[in-house]
Amino acid sequence: MGAEAEERPHGAAVVVDGFGLKGPRGWAFREVSFRAGPGTLVAIEGPSGSGRTCLLLALTGRMKAKEGTAEVGGLPLPKKMAAVRRISALGHVPGVSELDPAFTVAEHLGERAMLQRRFDGSVRTFLRRPSERRAAARARIDEAVAAAGLDLAALPKGERTSVRDLERLEALRLSIALALIGRPRLLAVDDTDLKLSDADRAEAWALLRSVADSGTTVVAVCSEAPEDALRITTLDTTATAPATEARAEDGKDSEDAEDASGTRDAEDAPDTAATGAPGEGDKAGTSDKAGSAGPAHKVSKADRAAGDLTEDTTEEGAADALAETGRA
Repeated sequence: MGAEAEERPHGAAVVVDGFGLKGPRGWAFREVSFRAGPGTLVAIEGPSGSGRTCLLLALTGRMKAKEGTAEVGGLPLPKKMAAVRRISALGHVPGVSELDPAFTVAEHLGERAMLQRRFDGSVRTFLRRPSERRAAARARIDEAVAAAGLDLAALPKGERTSVRDLERLEALRLSIALALIGRPRLLAVDDTDLKLSDADRAEAWALLRSVADSGTTVVAVCSEAPEDALRITTLDTTATAPATEARAEDGKDSEDAEDASGTRDAEDAPDTAATGAPGEGDKAGTSDKAGSAGPAHKVSKADRAAGDLTEDTTEEGAADALAETGRA
């Protein structure tokens, strides 16, 4: 009983300060700052191409940031990326951790339990009898399926239902169940509300809230965050341009990014910014679980003079950074 309790997930605190990631064609995201306590539901919202997925992968140790610092469960990034990967798990992330449409639900669950036992099991686990190992694997699967709210009996063919025959919400539940088999301290999910009806979207967020309430920190990418989540908003340059000009009139920006040839430095170019949700007081981005999001980064006078705020930060910058992802 004591050993089992030690295996139960406990959330990882996330502390991010000036975090940024750059691909060959520009910044995927930049100047992201926020704090989230253990068991917090963090929602990364923003338009497609604003670096949401890259931020998600960087926070789970799957992509290497180029600037700023972050800690996940006390582990610094990017220095301890491998250690962060061991305490985090990915749900649905297109191109990184997708479900195989030809596999059945049972095959997915069985494979994940086998891999979990093979790569993360203790030496004591391998000394157990085969029947005991199978029983332990089944218990872990049942626990994860229950936590994800996946009703196997309600599926068209039960556990033998192919992934291609699952509804979008059920596929999301399956991907979360697979991630929870490893009892992670941090769960990351991409495209949380994609192609979901209003009712299914409400169910998806209720599921992620229940996972967070059980002790696991949850980071979810979405197009629109629920009000009770810690909201981190990634913005494209067209959205940040007016605010940038207002700051310039106040005389707050004094850096000049032009080089000898008169071209601007790509390192100083604006890209995506993360801010807290508006309308929540002086400290934007705060939530009931005490998190905060930092301000958008500043833009140099040379960038404003050039009048091109999108050249170095495009959707391709995020795509290129994603293409450089190492092991998922």
